Amino acid sequence: MDEHFERNKKESAKPETAPSKEELIRIHKKDTLMSMGVFFAVTVASFFFNELASDPMLNIAMLYTLGVFIITRYTDGYIYGLMFAIASVLSVNFFFTYPFQNFNFTLEGYQVTFLGMFIIGIFTSTMSTNMKEQSRKLVEQEKALAEQEKALLEAKKEKMRANLLRAVSHDLRTPLTGIIGNSSSYLEMDDKLTDEEKRNLVEYINSDANWLLNMVENLLSVTRIDNETASVSKSLEPVDEVVAAAVIQFKKRFPEAEVHVTVPESEPDDAMMVMMDAMLIQQVIINILQNAQLHSGSTKALELTIDEDEANVNVRIRDYGVGIDDSKLDDIFDGGSFKKGEGSIDGYKGMGIGLSICKTIITAHEGQIYAKNCEEGAEFSFSLPKETDI
Repeated sequence: MDEHFERNKKESAKPETAPSKEELIRIHKKDTLMSMGVFFAVTVASFFFNELASDPMLNIAMLYTLGVFIITRYTDGYIYGLMFAIASVLSVNFFFTYPFQNFNFTLEGYQVTFLGMFIIGIFTSTMSTNMKEQSRKLVEQEKALAEQEKALLEAKKEKMRANLLRAVSHDLRTPLTGIIGNSSSYLEMDDKLTDEEKRNLVEYINSDANWLLNMVENLLSVTRIDNETASVSKSLEPVDEVVAAAVIQFKKRFPEAEVHVTVPESEPDDAMMVMMDAMLIQQVIINILQNAQLHSGSTKALELTIDEDEANVNVRIRDYGVGIDDSKLDDIFDGGSFKKGEGSIDGYKGMGIGLSICKTIITAHEGQIYAKNCEEGAEFSFSLPKETDI
């Protein structure tokens, strides 16, 4: 993943390919024609002011200065603006000062007047070109940042895929091996097994098959997340109803489990509404409840609490079992197998893929998911932002 990100970062940092000779000729031809066109238009307008105005020189000087602005704005580099400024000084001298249609650099005050006009033209050209260059650099920086963000998103998606594949390769292969082994034993030793042994084999097969079904449901959930944007299609949903539906589904799988749900008291019209994909959030709640039921090693009821703050709605699920190994807390949602506490039960039914998918789903909702140990047991929680736009 790091190599993938570094490669994208280097590619985004590469300078753009220099324009070809043909492209440079085309650009210079365009800029030259534009400069000539603007110079002609400004000169014609200056003749108009020279005929109608009583003191036309100020207006003429402003027109040529405007021409400098236009040229430096729509051409590349300094050269066209500088050349336009020089041509402007010469044009004013030739067309609009005595003797007309002839150059005369000896008029009293001419040197100061036209030196000032030339300096203004040069300064205007330089300032405008610098502003254009800064604007261009800003656009290039924004493009580079966009490329880096894209590379980070790709790296994030690659990490999610790698974690899921690593967890799936373990969590699917082991129960399949158990199903094949137990069914083969049943078929090959049918006449030698007692009824109790046969029932135990069928129960093992049923347990493994149910676990595989749950795995498939988790994997199908991931397909609802957009591969390009790592986002989901959301709608405004009441949080308590989504939680209730998840608990009902969980109770169907674990009839013996107890779940105490606590929600804030509110008026019917003040129900907590959050933008979400309801099916995916239900899958998150079911995964966490199932992990707590299977791995906590406790017979006490699970506690599910809903609360809210100014920015988020929070869902907390707590068990009163053996807790989580402190060394695993930092990467508990990154996939793979791990054990809860000492003497963890059930070797193959790790929580890796279920919690990895939980993180993928919550991240796609722009939320956060956490795990921590309590004085007794562990608590998993996730938060969803209070969006209001549908």
